Amino acid sequence: MNKEFAFSIKSIRFDENYRPSDNTRITTNFANLARGESRQENLRNTVKMIDNRFNSLANWDNPNGDRYSVELDIVSVDIDVEGNGSTFPTIEILKTNIIDRKKNKRIEGIVGNNFSSYVRDYDFSVVLLEHNKNKNGFSAPEGFGDLHGKLFKSFVNSTLYKENFNKSPVICLSVSSSKVYQRTGNQHPVLGVEYQQNEFSPTDEYFAKMGLQVRYFMPPNSVAPLAFYFRGDLLSDYTNLELISTISTMETFQKIYRPEIYNANSAAGMRYQPSLKNQDHSDTQIVYDREERSRLAVEQGRFTEESFIKPYKVILDQWAASYAL
Repeated sequence: MNKEFAFSIKSIRFDENYRPSDNTRITTNFANLARGESRQENLRNTVKMIDNRFNSLANWDNPNGDRYSVELDIVSVDIDVEGNGSTFPTIEILKTNIIDRKKNKRIEGIVGNNFSSYVRDYDFSVVLLEHNKNKNGFSAPEGFGDLHGKLFKSFVNSTLYKENFNKSPVICLSVSSSKVYQRTGNQHPVLGVEYQQNEFSPTDEYFAKMGLQVRYFMPPNSVAPLAFYFRGDLLSDYTNLELISTISTMETFQKIYRPEIYNANSAAGMRYQPSLKNQDHSDTQIVYDREERSRLAVEQGRFTEESFIKPYKVILDQWAASYAL
């Protein structure tokens, strides 16, 4: 009989008053925006950008472009491996809710969106780097991402998840600068025109182990496709407003984090390869320290190794070996 780990969740509102909790991954994008002299202005401008983008996409019965606003909750997931009340922060995701001012009601959005994980930091910033040290070429070690994928699937399949969220998660990330994307003839009214990549990226393969498939869409008036990771059917399992909540939220964050791609001054063509060296882009005037984030990812990967992987190695190995996919 395969033992199931106990998960717990807590959430905090992301708005202009947001202050990261003590155990939030400091590489997480929200925490990066919420520090320094510009923190409140950063947060206020980010929320405004999200609302403006939502209304531009949800433009039916919305003549003044101000019908909707988006509420964001940062959801933190902790895991109790031994069942003794001692927990480790596992996953951080984002939950959207939509405020319809015309009908004066709150509509549930999508959970997932951003994805943050200590174990992913360990995999990419410790395991992958050490495996490729002093090697010609680049590869992933055998079993790379297996534990993380099983932990994620265990959470999404848990009673706790189902009690708190009505639908499977959708995670929306940047496209990979190492891959080429080709525009197709498929077009969705909200997601926009679909692109297909020439081959899977390491992130695509990693998320596949989490039980998530990927499709790439460039929404109307966007300049680059976004990568959508999901279970089931992305186009029919979610309403237009739910999809817009994810697009408006994650496109805004990507404009801040990767302006070279998502705030470029020209849109992706039929054949597109993103570049973080693109000089023809505009800044959002929102302060974000990308170099600090990369540095801290390594530190947090080491923290995960010492605080989670090594102490619980025997239990985690036995659990992963017997976990039913």
